[in-house]
Amino acid sequence: MRIRTLRSRTTAVGITAAVGIGLLSGCAQSTGPGRPDREITVWSQENLPDRVAATQKVIGGFERKTGIKVNLVGVDEAQMPQLIMSAAASGKLPDVIGAAPMGQVWQMYSNGLLNTDIPKRIVDELGRNTFNANALELTSDGATSLGVPSDAWLQLLVYRKDQLDKKGLAAPDTYARTLAAAKALTTKGRDGISAATDPSDAFTSQSFESIALANDCQLVDDRHEVALDSPQCETAFKAYDQLTRAYGAPGTQTVDSTRATYFAGRSSMVIWSSFLLDELAGLRKDALPSCPECKKDPQYLSDHSGIVTAMKGPDAKDAAQFGEITSWVTTKTAETAASQEFIEYMMGTGYESWFGLAPEGKIPVREGTASDPERYLNAWRHSDIGVDTRKPLDEVFPDSLLDQLADGVSNMHRWGITQGEGALVGATNGELPVPKAIGAMSGGQTSPTEAAREADEEVTALKKSLQ
Repeated sequence: MRIRTLRSRTTAVGITAAVGIGLLSGCAQSTGPGRPDREITVWSQENLPDRVAATQKVIGGFERKTGIKVNLVGVDEAQMPQLIMSAAASGKLPDVIGAAPMGQVWQMYSNGLLNTDIPKRIVDELGRNTFNANALELTSDGATSLGVPSDAWLQLLVYRKDQLDKKGLAAPDTYARTLAAAKALTTKGRDGISAATDPSDAFTSQSFESIALANDCQLVDDRHEVALDSPQCETAFKAYDQLTRAYGAPGTQTVDSTRATYFAGRSSMVIWSSFLLDELAGLRKDALPSCPECKKDPQYLSDHSGIVTAMKGPDAKDAAQFGEITSWVTTKTAETAASQEFIEYMMGTGYESWFGLAPEGKIPVREGTASDPERYLNAWRHSDIGVDTRKPLDEVFPDSLLDQLADGVSNMHRWGITQGEGALVGATNGELPVPKAIGAMSGGQTSPTEAAREADEEVTALKKSLQ
């Protein structure tokens, strides 16, 4: 999740955009690779000014080494579908797109806008076994590589370890333990948990999906039928309803309010992404923890917080981890050789600088090289995090947490992706049927059972519109 001002990740992909790209895909399929003029255009969804400047510095090294000119364009993730439509219509698609999330990649792939031969060659040449196997699977359609997976962020349940320890409560890594902790820690002036309920934000969908996957609630079943009204999903809706209504703050909870409430010490748990970690440690002036103890010690919350990466519900066999993998992708009209050289550079010589833009939310999924299998994971652990204050990741957080984050990539699950319904995933992030159902439920307008049924019906209608 990246709301651009907060560096969380959301993907705003409307159904109108999905349909529009579909109408344009014929145009894209009729064109071939770009003329080999050794000049490429790269769109990067790492578009914050400091990120663009840092990326440009890496690109400068690539240009000097290869003689290939790179035109870097920072693009907001929410604007990507419309920009892709316009570019396809005018025959001016970029050669390469960086930091593309899975749903977006699948939408472009489903509409014939990607060159999938280049990613396969890159992965093979860099060494398929140097990549995290799960990351490769989630960014592929069978044997077809949709892009080159680059890095990942994970959804976390962050909790006040000191407060749970005081009550003798176990880490909230199951539904039962999370609900018990939320109940025990809900007091006058403090909520048990902060979790999103905003019906207009994909952040709510991400937060709920992390809870839903823990109970093996799936967007679609193995027959590709929408399954949000399954018993597993109904249990997930009930659990989320309890957490947000009984133990959360009243009113609509957003990406801003959930973080702010936890940072102020007014809630004991929060569901957020790993992009929270540098802020949790007091390394960003525009998002400093404001709890009473934090005034004297900006790192108080990070020192007294525990983190759950994977959770397990009562209907699931195993714990599950939600997160996002972003990739480098090449379009149908990409200049083949230059684009391949560029991505290989960004996944090799420039890779540490690339994930170093925000290590807390850019966990490398290329773990190392053939000669040094853990080179990039080791470099990531030592990377500096923060904005106004910079500290090494492994100086701020214990090795045990960094192990959890690295392992989380291997345990990551996502709705619809493994069933080949990535285009539907992207479209739901635009229409937001699940956040709308969550908003109505948490506001007391519908029951969890009704919310599950309404979400199922909306996604079913959306799926039919994409066929």
